[in-house]
Amino acid sequence: MTSRKKTTGAAPPLRLTGELTIFRAAELKQLILACPPPVEIDLAGVTDIDTAGLQLLLLAKQTAVADKRELRLVAHSAAVTELFELLHVAAHFGDPMVVDAPTRQSANHH
Repeated sequence: MTSRKKTTGAAPPLRLTGELTIFRAAELKQLILACPPPVEIDLAGVTDIDTAGLQLLLLAKQTAVADKRELRLVAHSAAVTELFELLHVAAHFGDPMVVDAPTRQSANHH
């Protein structure tokens, strides 16, 4: 599921929800690449992401750069953050990622 909420001034953010996986890549590719600039993609509702989903975000970034458009990824879900950290790709997108501080229990287990 995706939605666009109207905000004043800029194009509304594209909110992705559910899976950002190979099973939805074709559907989401058309939607993401058709967004008017500047593009802000809200990833808070992404419950699962695989390498096909990552490739789609990389394509969106590459396309935006080639077209001299801005692309921002915001509100990274835990699934997105985990994959970005695992593959060391967060810096490629250049968007700030808020990472939760470790819980007290996990901080005590080294």
